[in-house]
Amino acid sequence: MPLNKHIAHHVRDLPKSGIREFFDIVAQEKEVISLGVGEPDFDTPWHIREAAIYSLEHGRTHYTSNLGLPELRTSICKYVHQHFGVAYDPRTEVIITVGVSEAIDLALRAMINPGDEVLYHEPCYVSYAPSVTMAHGIAVAIPTRAEENFRLTAEALAEKITPRSKVLMLNFPCNPTGATQSRAELEKIARLCIDHDLIVLTDEIYSELTYDGAEHVSIASLPGMRERCVFLHGFSKAFAMTGFRIGYACAPAALTDAMMKIHQYAILCANTMSQDAAIEALENGARAVEAMRREYETRRNYIVAAFNELGLECFKPVGSFYIFPKITNSGLTSREFSLGLLEKKKVACVPGPAFGASGEGFVRCCYATSLDQIKVAMERIGEFLGEVKR
Repeated sequence: MPLNKHIAHHVRDLPKSGIREFFDIVAQEKEVISLGVGEPDFDTPWHIREAAIYSLEHGRTHYTSNLGLPELRTSICKYVHQHFGVAYDPRTEVIITVGVSEAIDLALRAMINPGDEVLYHEPCYVSYAPSVTMAHGIAVAIPTRAEENFRLTAEALAEKITPRSKVLMLNFPCNPTGATQSRAELEKIARLCIDHDLIVLTDEIYSELTYDGAEHVSIASLPGMRERCVFLHGFSKAFAMTGFRIGYACAPAALTDAMMKIHQYAILCANTMSQDAAIEALENGARAVEAMRREYETRRNYIVAAFNELGLECFKPVGSFYIFPKITNSGLTSREFSLGLLEKKKVACVPGPAFGASGEGFVRCCYATSLDQIKVAMERIGEFLGEVKR
């Protein structure tokens, strides 16, 4: 029985994730050094795991409020106010989600009508454009350039705004480029958002992972922006809690309530034990986060220098745990480079176009793996380049 005709058109035509497609290939290979999957190589700190164990052992196995545990929402509001300078009401302006990915989906579905345009900078995380499509919106990419360290400029944003523009999606520090935004540039972008009545989805999941003493600025903290921002954050990256699947959104009550309506029918609530672990992470996890951040900074310094020494131009990112080296000197496309490197040298990285068309000519490498493994990977990449250029 042919079933394609029964699949919704906007889903049938949706491309599969370029990351997952590539790592289906990786999974078939043995002894691969992965610079691909954006997941910390650190185990979740023990005291956080212990909180989840305690929760299970003490029978905390029931539903929570649709919005999430009140204790967790209170801890989140304290954390966001302390670290980002934005105050939210834990009773009405916070919702706990199954990772930040669900928060993105909820926000878009709660706000987008068919035909509304959602602006986002590219290269970007793989789910952004598909999430817009699934919400029946129109995804509008704003290419960023390596020459500008992949920052989004107000000028580039202004060129893409139309009367149909409704939402701007930001992700800084950025996956896949590691780019960050200055306060001055964010202020210009904020002014455009106010002038054109745009809502901003600001995904700041990597905000704790900044280097060289850089200041992270949330656009939600700027004058006039709190009331038009959905602040997205979670525990997967900085706290090494990917498997716990806990994220959250902070927003004015009207937006949070709209998101909750979708969440209560689709998910009901996030995992109770994971919520208990998240409280422990917020209240006692700072030391572990800082230790991991310092190690990432050491790895970043090494891998950036190594790529540049190989002649593959790579700017030094100030955030996240990714780099985005330019591989055009190899004479290969991004896909040819990634597949060749995997096949011949057992090193995995992700082709740049997985993050949008403007990623062609680049690959994403994640340095959330041990320094010893990174050193071996860079030796193999050097060997691969030598063979390609013969």
